[in-house]
Amino acid sequence: QVQLVESGGGLVMPGGSLRLSCAASISISIYFMGWYRQAPGKQRELVAVISSGGSTNYADSVKGRFTISRDNAGNTVYLQMNSLKPEDTAVYYCNAGGRNRYWGQGTQVTVSS
Repeated sequence: QVQLVESGGGLVMPGGSLRLSCAASISISIYFMGWYRQAPGKQRELVAVISSGGSTNYADSVKGRFTISRDNAGNTVYLQMNSLKPEDTAVYYCNAGGRNRYWGQGTQVTVSS
């Protein structure tokens, strides 16, 4: 049973920062890893993705504010989120191998004053 466990979510004020972590029960070295998010009433959307070689891609809405990184030895993926905005409020999900592969249970991020 593959498990992806997200942590690091919470309540933060606008302009603040959070760092999300995703710990995998499998070796992630061969997988594209990604972070997605889903706000109430909206579809799940891609936030950031990182290839096995370390290439990254970001949604336009988070470019320059969010950074995805990976630690293959530790089987962990991170999402550093800076300059958070209320519109970043959502449940954030970790993904391994694309939409049809492995998902975590999600962690809530709420940006509010």
